[in-house]
Amino acid sequence: MPSLRAIKRQIASITNTRQITRAMKMVAAAKFKRAQENLIKIRPYAISTYEILDDLASRIDISSHPLLSRREPKRAELVIMTSDRGFCGAFNSNIIRFAEHFIKENSGKYESITFSCIGRKGRDYFKKRNYQLRREFVKVFDDVSFETALDISNDLIDNFLSSNLDEIILIYNEFKSVIQQRVTSLTLLPIIPRPRDSDANQVDYIYEPSKEEVLNDLIPRCLAIEVYRALIESAASEFGARMTAMENATGSASDMIDSLTLKYNRARQAAITKELSEIITGAEAIKK
Repeated sequence: MPSLRAIKRQIASITNTRQITRAMKMVAAAKFKRAQENLIKIRPYAISTYEILDDLASRIDISSHPLLSRREPKRAELVIMTSDRGFCGAFNSNIIRFAEHFIKENSGKYESITFSCIGRKGRDYFKKRNYQLRREFVKVFDDVSFETALDISNDLIDNFLSSNLDEIILIYNEFKSVIQQRVTSLTLLPIIPRPRDSDANQVDYIYEPSKEEVLNDLIPRCLAIEVYRALIESAASEFGARMTAMENATGSASDMIDSLTLKYNRARQAAITKELSEIITGAEAIKK
């Protein structure tokens, strides 16, 4: 049986760990609140922007537009969003597992698959396994900004237009709730306008300077907004997953402390009983 001092040292160590996990949960909760507020703001805007794009694309011939034209997908790129830090449960492993499954399922479809990793965890994982890492972005989720999303989307657009890439797919965690995140894949390029059910309810608009020029300006904006939304979705999912993980860790630490405290009290009681027994046995021996 461990000594009383060893058990007491274990209790003190786990108590310190519990304080750390509580603090990490509080920090994650504060960051989660800001990310959730940003997500609530950007989701309707992103949906409305794509509705405008779909409406406009249905009115003109889009076959000649370079970002809407589809070609044989020989070179694909996965844009994978993971976190920079750990302690967030299965948040990163689910993304990585999804990406590896995608590669396995589509290995015969593409001639090559490259990676752009947003987040240190994904970058380290795929770099260590010698995947073709084209670009990496770290410390993005400390303060998600539209400028960062614009930089990422412009880089992807340039490579798509130069025919270095034929298809670009985003893989990220879509936020559902604090305890639920869903791994999602989205074909970012080429843009595939959604077919409209009917033209009966369409309203005609006046476009200035022209439909084509409005579309040329709108498409890059839509892509940047979609990347920005995915970044915020991923950030909210990460902080929610970290809150849940730290709450579970704090609960486990409390259970271990309770168990060790009970063990300590039993060991202490056994030690006291043994000492009393020795004293009584010694006293009886002296009397004899």
